[in-house]
Amino acid sequence: MSSFFSMLILWGIPLLMAVILHEIAHGYVALKCGDPTAKRARRLTLNPLKHIDPVGSILLPGFLLLVQAPFLFGYAKPVPVDFRKLHHFRRDTFLVAIAGPATNVCLAILGSLLLHALPLMPGDIIPFATQFLHNVILVNGVLAVFNMLPMPPLDGSRILSVMLPVSWARYYNRLERFSFFFLIGLFLFPIVTEMLLGTPVNILSGLILAPTRLLIEGIGFLTGHLI
Repeated sequence: MSSFFSMLILWGIPLLMAVILHEIAHGYVALKCGDPTAKRARRLTLNPLKHIDPVGSILLPGFLLLVQAPFLFGYAKPVPVDFRKLHHFRRDTFLVAIAGPATNVCLAILGSLLLHALPLMPGDIIPFATQFLHNVILVNGVLAVFNMLPMPPLDGSRILSVMLPVSWARYYNRLERFSFFFLIGLFLFPIVTEMLLGTPVNILSGLILAPTRLLIEGIGFLTGHLI
């Protein structure tokens, strides 16, 4: 098996699983809360062609792998949700938002539990399967933490928005129009600081790595398989 094909399986499949199930969870919970928009758009499917975003699902993770970033993540096309159709706006918005990160945490827990089954596999497959499951845990851990950042349009911003007074939430939600430029700025910040200061300052890694490490350690403790 070529190194490229191995990398594609070891990282590509966990990432696709993570982002697709993340989006399906949003759409499914929205459906249960009164909004059938995602179902009508045929987004409640495991077919990756319905979810893949060229930038978020291919170019971004490919770039992070190329530069050997300390974490890997990506995103799928967001499922359409009409929050006006939800039965109880604040409660259901919270449930729809938390569904994605919660799904990623559940996938990480499942990956950790499956590590217990490795001794049942043929010996020559165990190293590959171990790395695959570790990547499942890592990718889903990073996605869960990243999406909980209180930055529009991430899930954390939806959760924070419904907790704020209405007048504050209105202004806070307006930040979403600048979210793309803010994210690009976070990715480019270490490159710029390295050029100007001689050392990279990676704010995004600081926001993600420590909480992800705590989450994965907690999952390891819960499943009895420290990672």
